[in-house]
This record gives sequence, structure tokens and C-alpha cells, in this order.
Amino acid sequence: MAGDNFTVVTEFILLGFSDLPKLQGILFGIFFIIYISIILGNGLLIVITKIDSGLQTPMYFFLGNFSFLEICYTSVTIPRMLADLWTQMKTISFLACAVQTFFLYILGSAECLLLAVMAYDRYVAICKPLYYPLIMNHKLCVQLVVASWMIGIPILFVETYQIFHLHFCGPNKLNHIFCDAPPLLELACGDTHKTEIFVAVPALLLILIPFLLILTSYIKIITTILKLPSNSGRIKAFSTCFSHLTVVGLFYGSASIVYLQPKSSGESVKIFALVYTTVTPMFNPLIYSLRNKDVIAALRKLLPK
Repeated sequence: MAGDNFTVVTEFILLGFSDLPKLQGILFGIFFIIYISIILGNGLLIVITKIDSGLQTPMYFFLGNFSFLEICYTSVTIPRMLADLWTQMKTISFLACAVQTFFLYILGSAECLLLAVMAYDRYVAICKPLYYPLIMNHKLCVQLVVASWMIGIPILFVETYQIFHLHFCGPNKLNHIFCDAPPLLELACGDTHKTEIFVAVPALLLILIPFLLILTSYIKIITTILKLPSNSGRIKAFSTCFSHLTVVGLFYGSASIVYLQPKSSGESVKIFALVYTTVTPMFNPLIYSLRNKDVIAALRKLLPK
């Protein structure tokens, strides 16, 4: 207690799927299978992009890093969700909530930026094929990956500090599946308008700027592809971009609804949050392998017949 009239919040209760008490066991099984699938599928992509000689290109270097990022991203949220479903102990300490929020945002921003880097790689490969080996050299590829991971850290550290520097002195029930800014701001005491703006601006920049870079890259890619003389050449060029565009659509579509829409109902936020934190990472290996002959060939060499 801090005085006689209010309580300082030291932990939060993640409501998650508490409105479905009879389905807790089923939900645990579903999310456990999803998590194992994410680790195995993305882990397999990492392995084949490292050991297969035919996949030692910038595109697959970025894909391997993206797969590693997907494993890290889901590991911030799903294990905690599984523990809550299994134990029915839905409490999370103030510090643990802050740490989860920080890493969720760091990895989310890295994913946005890495998707933009992958779009730039396709732009150079299709629009400037003769200069591709020169431009997309290994040193630049490493620098782009490191930059994708690092750019958001100082911004999002300050943002996370601003969120958890607010006074939480009343209700402590978060109507969400993990710690996140929108439900946290709803629980904060006093005027949170300035903090909401401070949180929204970096989110807007870290979502929209990479998206605009992706959009610009694909406008130039499509313009170049349409100028190709043969249908087979156009189909082949489009096929190298299809997987990336599918992942971009799933991730950006769901994340934008959660973070850029002024007000959303709690249940819809949970659904779209599940899409970009679990569904996209789960389907990422399938999306990149089913339509990719190089990946399929690598898998056939690696896996026993």
C-alpha cells in the first residue's frame, strides 16, 4: 500500500482466454503444436540455408535470419501463454511485463525492417541483375541485418520506459494475451494522452516507413517485370516475389489493425495479435518452401527419403 486511498500495482493479470474456461486444455494443445511447428519449420529453414551450397545467396541469407527472428519473436509470447493455460496462474510481475513488452517491440520492429531489406534484395535482383552480385555483397547483407536488429532498440527502450513509468494504481487486469501498450494504457491512472501520442508515433514510423520502402520496391519490380518480353520470364520473376509478398500481407495487415487503428475491441485485438505473433511465423516455412524449387530441392537432399 502507498497511502490509504490507492494500491500501487506490482503485477498484472493477463486475462487471455479466461472467458473460455472449458477450452483451456484444448487451447494449450493447439498453441503447443503451433510453437513446436514454428521452431521445427523455421529451424529447418535456418539449417538448409546454412549448409546447402545452392542456397548461399543474399535472398536465402536474409530468409535464414528472418526464420531465426520468427523463432525469437514467438518465444517472447507463446511460452508464457502456454504456462498460463497450463497452470491457470495468469499473473505476470511488473518487471516481467516490461521486459516482455520491450522484446516484443524490438523483435517486431526488426521484422518490419528485415521485410523491407528482403524487398530491396528482390528489387536489385530483378531491376539491376547485372549489378546484383556487386551491390548485394556479403558485407552489405550483414550490415543490413544488423541494422534491422539495432535501429529500433534506443527508440523502443525509451517508449517502453514511458509506458511503465506511468502510474498504475487501480485495476490490474490486462484484456490481452501478452503485455502490450494499448491494454496497459487503458489501466494507467491519470491523463495518458501524451504517452499515447509518444507510443503511437514510433509505432507509426516503424510500421509505415518499412512498408513504404516495400511498396516502392515492388512498384519498381512490377514495372520492370511487365517490360520483360516473354511470359515465362514474367512468371519466373513474379514467383520469386510471391512468398515475400504473402508474408508481408499477413504480418503488416494484422499488425496495422492492432497498432494503427484508434480503437478496437479486446477480442478483435487478440485475434489479430495471434495472426502476427503465431500464424505468420508458423506458415513462414510453408510459404517459402511450397513455391520455391531451390528450397524443395535442398529439403530433399537433407531429409531421408
